[in-house]
Amino acid sequence: QVQLVESGGGLVQAGGSLRLSCVASGRTFSNYAMGWFRQAPGKEREFVAAISASGANTAAADSVKGRFTISRDNAYSTVYLQMNSLKPDDTAVYYCASRSSPMPSVNSYDYRYWGQGTQVTVSS
Repeated sequence: QVQLVESGGGLVQAGGSLRLSCVASGRTFSNYAMGWFRQAPGKEREFVAAISASGANTAAADSVKGRFTISRDNAYSTVYLQMNSLKPDDTAVYYCASRSSPMPSVNSYDYRYWGQGTQVTVSS
C-alpha cells in the first residue's frame, strides 16, 4: 500500500521560508514522478511543482517560479518543496502526490496517490 506523509508546514511571516517534505513508502520511489499541489479555502486544488522520477526534469507553476524549488532524494524516498519569499497568497494546504509514470505532470488527475496534506499559513 502506497503511503505519502507530508511534513514541514506551519505559520510564517511574509517573506519567510519553509521546506516541505514528503516521505513515500509502499513501492519503488525512484521509478515514479512526484508533484506538489495546494488548495486554499474556497478554491480548487492547483498545481505547484513536479519532478521526474530521476529528478532531471522539473516543472513549476508561474505563480511560484523563482521562489519555490522541488527536489527529491531517491535514497530516502523523499520529495521536498523549498519555499522562499512566501506571500499571503501562498496560504493553503499543500499535498504531495505520486504518479504511476516516471514523467512529471501538471494535472492532478494524472496522480494516483496523495498525502493527507500539510497546512502552510503566511501572515502579512
